[in-house]
Amino acid sequence: MESNYYYHAIDPVALSLGPFQIHWYALTYLAAFGAFWLLGRIRARRQLAPLNQDQVADLLFWGILGVILGGRLGYVLFYGLDQWAGDWLFPLRIWEGGMSFHGGLVGVIVTMLLYGRHLGCGFFRLADFVAPLAALGLAFGRLGNFIGGELWGRKTDVSWAVIFPESIQPGGRYSAELYQQYLAGALDEFARHPSQLYQAAGEGLALFVILWWYSSRPRPVGTVSGLFLIGYSVFRFAAEFFREPDAHLGFIAAGLTMGQLLSLPMLVAGIAIFIWARRRA
Repeated sequence: MESNYYYHAIDPVALSLGPFQIHWYALTYLAAFGAFWLLGRIRARRQLAPLNQDQVADLLFWGILGVILGGRLGYVLFYGLDQWAGDWLFPLRIWEGGMSFHGGLVGVIVTMLLYGRHLGCGFFRLADFVAPLAALGLAFGRLGNFIGGELWGRKTDVSWAVIFPESIQPGGRYSAELYQQYLAGALDEFARHPSQLYQAAGEGLALFVILWWYSSRPRPVGTVSGLFLIGYSVFRFAAEFFREPDAHLGFIAAGLTMGQLLSLPMLVAGIAIFIWARRRA
């Protein structure tokens, strides 16, 4: 009996040149940064843009630092305190994986506060400019999660479910024994939601389309930023119902995951910012 599900055995390494390896996850980050630069330069041509085309590259540079430093620190604080307690060098080993969107968001906010002050345009004008571009970057990041076979979904029997061998045993994508079991249909009970793709479509692509459309005409300063927080928190909260909770955390409270709990204050903040910006205008 053959399996009806897709078997995820994509090699996370896109290219190997001797000891030098290029991972697919790194390429998705590069694609996200490239899309930010290209679309940012297009948007910078607008009359009301808070910066010019040349300054987009500077903003991207500082944004990359904010994403990497904030994302890693957020992951350690929200998801990896136990690992940090047993290994003080754990925060430095970024190549082992582990980035948090919520931590990356804080890092980007800090860089925009500093760069907005440098430009003299104010934080929210710059944040409104960045929000649609950041959403598209999230789509690339979630695609990287899927290619890497990480952050998989909960078990299901839907027709588009995916069998992630890494969820069965570490290094499972390289196991010939597991693959033979898959061919015999013996692994169907381990099929899971491809929640990474759900997140790429929701908090990534759909949110990008909404924000790009909404910001395509003049809006009260701060409303685009507020809408980003609202949209991301709603899409993320919904996707978490299909995503497997982190094994070392599980469900935190009231059947909610850490991702859902972190999204609730984002939703409140987004609604508050959106209402404040509308009234201020």
